[in-house]
Amino acid sequence: MKKPALGRGLSALLEDEKTDPTSKGSEVGKGKTVGSIAEVKIKNIEANPFQPRTHFEEEELNELAQSIKELGIIQPVTLRKLGYDKYQLISGERRFRASQLAGLEEIPAYIRVANDQSMLEMALVENIQRSSLDALEVAISYQRLIDECKLTQEELSKRVGKKRSTITNYLRLLKLPAEVQAGIRERLIAMGHARALVNIEDPKAQIQVFKRIINEQLSVRKVEEISRQLKSQDAAAKGPGKKALPLSLTDKKLKSELTSILQVDVKFQRSDVDKGKIVIPFESEEELSHILDSLKS
Repeated sequence: MKKPALGRGLSALLEDEKTDPTSKGSEVGKGKTVGSIAEVKIKNIEANPFQPRTHFEEEELNELAQSIKELGIIQPVTLRKLGYDKYQLISGERRFRASQLAGLEEIPAYIRVANDQSMLEMALVENIQRSSLDALEVAISYQRLIDECKLTQEELSKRVGKKRSTITNYLRLLKLPAEVQAGIRERLIAMGHARALVNIEDPKAQIQVFKRIINEQLSVRKVEEISRQLKSQDAAAKGPGKKALPLSLTDKKLKSELTSILQVDVKFQRSDVDKGKIVIPFESEEELSHILDSLKS
């Protein structure tokens, strides 16, 4: 026969299995077992430290909060049990935050038991599949699954139900310059634009084309065309198996003078002692007109 909880202190009484609403043998909270849906007090839930989403639109949260006030929460959040009446969010952070804004005290939740690694994997996979993450957040989530959950790209492909080539395309975004990555986060450019920029080898050229996309509202097809042109220019500059010769002091001075006069980064290359090429890039019709006027004067 079990000893009564009396005499063991208040904490012992509160932590008794019979008073635990998620315990398999609970009498007080029938139906609120691990693996079922229960009403959990919001104050007893802590945020998910593995949450891949870092930015939440305030207007969208307010709209969701208003919907929750009127209709309630249709889809429960998923929690992991930390201890007596303590939980940690696995998925459903938008619903959790909106419920707080709506002034709810309790929220329906599906309660699971998970260790940190499986929790991380569940949180990342759930967010990739169900949330409108930006392309960079998806890329970061994929990379975290590979690095922290020790998944291969093939295993990751099966986990998230995406082609391996799709995952590779997302991961390549992480190699873009910081300025371009920020543009993806702010949704200044689309995923198609970003994929075309990845194919440009020179980071400076990537940033230049990124700025053109924004200023000139370039289509994805146009950026792909620019990317191909830059690739062809690079291949032509390298020549068929020939290495460019180092520039002499005279050549460097000439390159510097041309750059100063034309106000663009002039490319000067020697393929032989008396052969070479000068490439004068331009970013717009206005810049081309300025170059032509400078050459005429």
